[in-house]
Amino acid sequence: MRKSPSLVPHHHTAVYIVLDDFGRLGRAYRETDENEADERTIIENFLAGQYWRPVKVVAFNSDERWSCDVSEIIAHEVAERANSEGRKLSHGTRAFLKTYLAHVADER
Repeated sequence: MRKSPSLVPHHHTAVYIVLDDFGRLGRAYRETDENEADERTIIENFLAGQYWRPVKVVAFNSDERWSCDVSEIIAHEVAERANSEGRKLSHGTRAFLKTYLAHVADER
């Protein structure tokens, strides 16, 4: 008797999604390609100004049945990368960092 392949993926990678505020249009979790829903890509998207007014970042892993608000962690990583690389940040990214980090400078 043949065994059916597992329907559960063998990798245990968290998926990251960003809640963005579109003003009068409301808030929505940004559509993200499954291959770009990782922490590294989300951080790069913040640095590139891809989000309008990001509100929070949520990580989840349905295989392991957990989810977590990782906004502060992402904010620290974005700030660190921006500082080390001398990157200019969009208004939305700066506002996000101010929300989660008390020490963020206004000039970036």
